[in-house]
Amino acid sequence: MNQQISRPQRCILDCIGNTPLVSLLRLFPDYPVQLYGKLEMFNPGGSIKDRTAVKIITNGIQTGAITHETVIVESTSGNMGVGLARICHYFGLRLILVTDPHLNSLTESILKAFQVELIRVDQEDGMGGYLNSRLQKVQELLERYENSFWPDQYHNPQSPLAHRETYREILESLGKVPDYIFVATSTCGTLRGIADAAAERNEFPSIIAVDSAGSVVFGNEPGTRLIPGMGAGRPSDFLIDAQVSSVIHVSDQDCIAGCNLLLDRESILAGGSSGGIVFAIQQMIPRIPPNATIVALLPDSGERYLETIFNKSWVLDHFGEPSQLIEQ
Repeated sequence: MNQQISRPQRCILDCIGNTPLVSLLRLFPDYPVQLYGKLEMFNPGGSIKDRTAVKIITNGIQTGAITHETVIVESTSGNMGVGLARICHYFGLRLILVTDPHLNSLTESILKAFQVELIRVDQEDGMGGYLNSRLQKVQELLERYENSFWPDQYHNPQSPLAHRETYREILESLGKVPDYIFVATSTCGTLRGIADAAAERNEFPSIIAVDSAGSVVFGNEPGTRLIPGMGAGRPSDFLIDAQVSSVIHVSDQDCIAGCNLLLDRESILAGGSSGGIVFAIQQMIPRIPPNATIVALLPDSGERYLETIFNKSWVLDHFGEPSQLIEQ
C-alpha cells in the first residue's frame, strides 16, 4: 500500500465550518420573531458543500479507499465541485467532474484554476435537469479508471454525518434549540444530518424543507429548473419524511425574489437556494408564533450568480419583467 496521505493541522481545510450565525433584523421587521441566518458562504469554497466534500474525502483517505494514485470522479452542477476541487488540489489528487450547461462561467474558471478536468453532458434526463445524465457518465468513468473513487454525495453516509457539526454550531451560537430550521433540499444530506443530530440529543426543532418546484424529492412531477443548488431529478436516499415538519416548494422566480429581498434588506449577497429559503420564510412567517426562534441555513454566496439571478437582462430574458415577479 502507498504511504497514507497526510493532513497537517492549521491548513486551509481547517477553515471549513464554524460559519457565522447573524441576526436578520431587517428582513421581516413586522413579525415578532428571532430570525437568524447561518452564512455558509463563509466557508473557503463559498458554500455549505465544503463540509460534505472535506468529510467524504478525508474519510476516504483515513480508510485507505483513497491513495495518491486514486482518481476522484463526481457529478456536480457547481458547489460540490468547488469544494472537492480545493480539497483534491490540496492533497494532490486527480479530480474529474461531470457537469452540465447550468455550470456558470465563474464556477468553471474556479474549477480550472484548481486544475480540475471537466466533462460536460448536454443531454437532459427527462426529469427536469441533467442529474441522471451526469451520473451515467460518472459510472462510465469509474469503469474506465480501475483505481477510482466516487464521493457519491447522494448516498455516502459521510454526507449527513458532516452536518451533525452544523447543528452543533447552531446550538453553540444560539445557546438554545431553535424552534424552526429552514433547510434547502437536494441530496437531503444536510437535512438528514441536522435532524439526526437533534434527535440524538432528544431535541426536535421543526425542520422546514425548502424544495424546488419541478423537483421529485418529495414525489412531485419533474419540471425544468434553471437555477442550480436545490431540488433533484431523483428521490433522495437520505430523506426520512418523519423528520420533516413541512415542505415548501419554490420556483426559480421565487428564488430570484428572495435573493433580491435578502440583498436589499440585509446587504447579503447569497445564491439561489438562499433566495428560496428567504421566500419560503416569507410564506410561512405569518403562521409562526410570536417570539419563535428561526434559523435560515443560507447555503452559498451570490457571486457566482451575478450573470443570472442578479443580472436584470438574464431575468428579463427568462422570466419577463422583474416587477411582475417580486412583491416586497
